[in-house]
Amino acid sequence: MPRERLSVVVTRRLPEPVETRLSELFDVRLRTDDTPMSREELAAAMKEADVLVPTVTDTIDAGLLGQAGERLRLIANYGAGVDNIDVATARQRGILVSNTPGVLTDDTADMTMALIMAVVRRIPEGLAIMQRGDWEGWSPTAMLGGRLAGRRLGILGMGRIGQAVARRARAFGMQVHYNNRRRLRPEVEEELEATWWESLDQMVARMDVISIHCPSTPSTFHLMNARRLKLLKPDAVIVNTSRGEVIDENALTRGLRGGEIAGCGLDVYEHGTTINPRLRELPNVVLLPHMGSATLEGRIEMGEKVLLNIKTFEDGHRPPDQVVPSML
Repeated sequence: MPRERLSVVVTRRLPEPVETRLSELFDVRLRTDDTPMSREELAAAMKEADVLVPTVTDTIDAGLLGQAGERLRLIANYGAGVDNIDVATARQRGILVSNTPGVLTDDTADMTMALIMAVVRRIPEGLAIMQRGDWEGWSPTAMLGGRLAGRRLGILGMGRIGQAVARRARAFGMQVHYNNRRRLRPEVEEELEATWWESLDQMVARMDVISIHCPSTPSTFHLMNARRLKLLKPDAVIVNTSRGEVIDENALTRGLRGGEIAGCGLDVYEHGTTINPRLRELPNVVLLPHMGSATLEGRIEMGEKVLLNIKTFEDGHRPPDQVVPSML
């Protein structure tokens, strides 16, 4: 008798090759449109599935986990972060959680450097002039930005992405500094030519560019708060491609409007899609719609990790990317 295939529910549209392969391997229910599932739809899916494949936009909290059916045994998150899932409660209920780490490192690091370049060299301001038809020709003093080489880059969070940003920044001639929960091994520091700061306050006060690459945890919520943002030099810029909650967005907006911060580039926001409207008005602010990981190659590789986690689980083994509370 052929073995019954796992029932898999996917909460969002995924790249076509990923959806096709899921259909070949499992009894899969795909999303017909690219809107997030409602809480009621998520609850219904968790009652009927063996495996749920959510994305970072789906909040799987204790309340939803309490409604899960007896069949649900794996939540294979389509994303590296798992702060959208109550991992501890899932574990208590015997539900495994997996993610897709390491896939989007280079894509996010590339976008970080793009944001740094965009802010420091005032690229969006130049684009706006051209789109309005206001350009009157070259001038020695027009649209003066800054040179990246020689600038001090302070990286907040030196994990995979932080280190990838450091390598790119060194290629641009920037001086790399970092603050992290744990100091890197000496050989890694030497390779990156990176200077470690035990004190975040002391680091941010000396940097020309701050780039944020830490996860969203209770300890990192508003890590860049009003007090710490005031430590920045007036000509410093700040870039965030990690989690919006790390920056106090209202305090950041006040600092930018008051001339206390020279500029910023954001790909993530404290309140999701609800962005402080005053940020949109500032010419020295670059806002992107969470594009840091948005490459076709990266999204397909994420799907391949999801497939591997589910298939390994189906074969009776621990998913290679299983997440446990001690890892968070």
